[in-house]
Amino acid sequence: MISVFIHRNGVTEAKSSLDPALLDPTSGAVVWVDLAKPTAEEQRLLGDVFHFHPLAIEDALAKRHHPKIEHYDGYLYLILHGIDFRAAQHRFSTHDTDFFLGSNYLVTIHDGQTRTIPIVQDHCVRNSRLLAEGPAALLHHLVDTMVDHYRPEVEKLEKKLDELERTVFEHPDENAMRQILDLKRDVTSLRRVTMPERDAVARLARREFALISDEMAYRFRDVFDHLVRLSDEALMFQDRIGSLLDAHLANVSNRLNRVMKVLTVITTIFMPLTLLTGLYGMNVPLPHLPGGESAQFWWLVGILLATIATMLGVFRRMHWI
Repeated sequence: MISVFIHRNGVTEAKSSLDPALLDPTSGAVVWVDLAKPTAEEQRLLGDVFHFHPLAIEDALAKRHHPKIEHYDGYLYLILHGIDFRAAQHRFSTHDTDFFLGSNYLVTIHDGQTRTIPIVQDHCVRNSRLLAEGPAALLHHLVDTMVDHYRPEVEKLEKKLDELERTVFEHPDENAMRQILDLKRDVTSLRRVTMPERDAVARLARREFALISDEMAYRFRDVFDHLVRLSDEALMFQDRIGSLLDAHLANVSNRLNRVMKVLTVITTIFMPLTLLTGLYGMNVPLPHLPGGESAQFWWLVGILLATIATMLGVFRRMHWI
């Protein structure tokens, strides 16, 4: 689907088709063309009307690429990612948005799942000043809105991490290891998204391109700072998860040691008991203890109980139990 927004003579209008004459810088118009899941006919606009490089068009129509910026004669080609945290899949899902930035136009291409484009389109209709500032300002508004969507998703991850820390330290359970590993995948996905995005936006903030004025570079610097903070938080989350994993493994090891201590004490106690019962269970004559035949059993039971009590007393005295 194609959406066209044209700003001219102080008025912004939404159109369903594009007049190629408006792309002439002397027309005095600022044009934004948005292609959501473009059809074959709409894809031909990229080459026939805008005359973009075939390799750039191929990348723009591909399903997935890493964030990047490429400079062509007369325009910039950018790939940036929107973000959508999906807890069920334990990953940050990203949506590519491709940008072609010219002197008086901006072309965006995406799969129709982005949250950013509809929001900015609504802003363009309600506020004509958005397009009046030019395509670079529109690009900044799109990227800034896209990065703003990162924050609530990162807060979801932080909340999940806080809850898991309470579970591990206060109420450890058997599912803690699986939850920690799932969260580790989440954080890895976050870093994989934010770090390339940060590097791409940094080039816009460094005033490398003539199409990005000094004023726009300052605005992109603010977006870059947000991405730097997100990257730092992802690194901090990774450190917290490492500490959480160490604490959980130490807790599991301590519980295992307590179990092994109990089993070792039981085994040690039964060793002399097994020896005594084995001796008296042999088919050989053994010295009789005082009393008759019926008294031998009770003597043996008494000796066994005394042995158990003595060993438990020794273990307690030596702080083994």
